[in-house]
Amino acid sequence: MSLAARLTRALAMDAMHEDEASFGPPPGGYREAAVLIPITRRDEPGVILTQRPDWLRNHPSQVAFPGGKLEPEDKDSIAAALREAQEELAIPPDQVDVIGASSPYLSGSGFRIVPVIGLVPPDLAIVPCPDEVADWFEVPLAWLLDHRNVEQKSGIWQGSRRVYYDMDWQGRRIWGVTAGIIANLSRRLREAA
Repeated sequence: MSLAARLTRALAMDAMHEDEASFGPPPGGYREAAVLIPITRRDEPGVILTQRPDWLRNHPSQVAFPGGKLEPEDKDSIAAALREAQEELAIPPDQVDVIGASSPYLSGSGFRIVPVIGLVPPDLAIVPCPDEVADWFEVPLAWLLDHRNVEQKSGIWQGSRRVYYDMDWQGRRIWGVTAGIIANLSRRLREAA
């Protein structure tokens, strides 16, 4: 079965989606956001991730998928994820073969994040926007999806114990929402196999 078919099958499943919903919605409700999970079309596919600048007010230096809040001009979460990937990494929307959207991830910081999975050419000319991206890198998809590479940790955040996922890829820490979305995708693919 092709990677696209496996991903489509996994997204179609009614699977439990771990997130930070136990914090409950913030006053005024969740803010809508979307991220693109750009998977490169290689014999050994990879996932493109970004490193946020350390001077940003929110989530400085964190590893993330390209993405952000939905804007009024966005038709839906897919349009928002494609727009953000173009703004942050200059990935042309017409170069993304959208597989579909996963269940929303509810973040403790008050966002309802829709992960959108798309296949991209392996030779894209990535141009990071310096206002939003300090660096970008590609991690083998097989490594990200291997449950042996993720560690579940806990800590105190806003007075409550928080359980989160943490991964280390060649000295780059992938944790929190990004690692949670990866863990959910990994679980769904295993269950769809």
